[in-house]
Amino acid sequence: MESLEQIKTRVEAAVPGASLTVVPNPGPAGQESLVLDHPHAVEVATFLRDDPKLQFDYCSNVTGVDWLDRVVKTKVAVKMVVDGEEKEVTETHEESIAGYLEAVYHLYSIEKRHGPLVIRLRTEGRANLAPVPSLTPVWHAAEFQEREVYDLYGICFDGHPDQRRILMWDEFEDYPMRKDYRPPDDYEFEPTPHDTVLERTRETLSKRPDKDGCESIV
Repeated sequence: MESLEQIKTRVEAAVPGASLTVVPNPGPAGQESLVLDHPHAVEVATFLRDDPKLQFDYCSNVTGVDWLDRVVKTKVAVKMVVDGEEKEVTETHEESIAGYLEAVYHLYSIEKRHGPLVIRLRTEGRANLAPVPSLTPVWHAAEFQEREVYDLYGICFDGHPDQRRILMWDEFEDYPMRKDYRPPDDYEFEPTPHDTVLERTRETLSKRPDKDGCESIV
């Protein structure tokens, strides 16, 4: 299989206006990935599937990632004059990055027997039902898995043929795989034991600035 940079170059040449970003992986696997821009995502995915050299004809997995607001610190070596002598010192720079959600796809080629190629679609923020293009029209295997990401992360897949909850019930609110998700004290259709509910309620109330009228529970 070609390197990710080579694939990026070929895709951008084949799909006018497409902009892909290579995301490094500092972990032991070192598996880099490609972020696709929304306007050309379906066209790029189609090229990855149909190109004779790539033929990524199988989408094995679709999952979601929740990135909270965070501060990234980097160390930069700079030259400064200290006591009349030029020295190299290390400065720490901080960058604030707004949170976002991602849909992550793992692609393989059954025909060429290579992969995986990891591609990502990022939302503009962490708002509920933040949209990304659906890739189900390209890989039908993504249909149920995009529904799962929608159900658990709240990513809206534009163009999905049947976007509805697949694991949680229709009346369920919120998205359980979000990092800031807090489970309810009790569930409408799955009552939990009374002692567990009471303990959760106490914890909830202890975090409220105003507990008027609730002292008897606490």
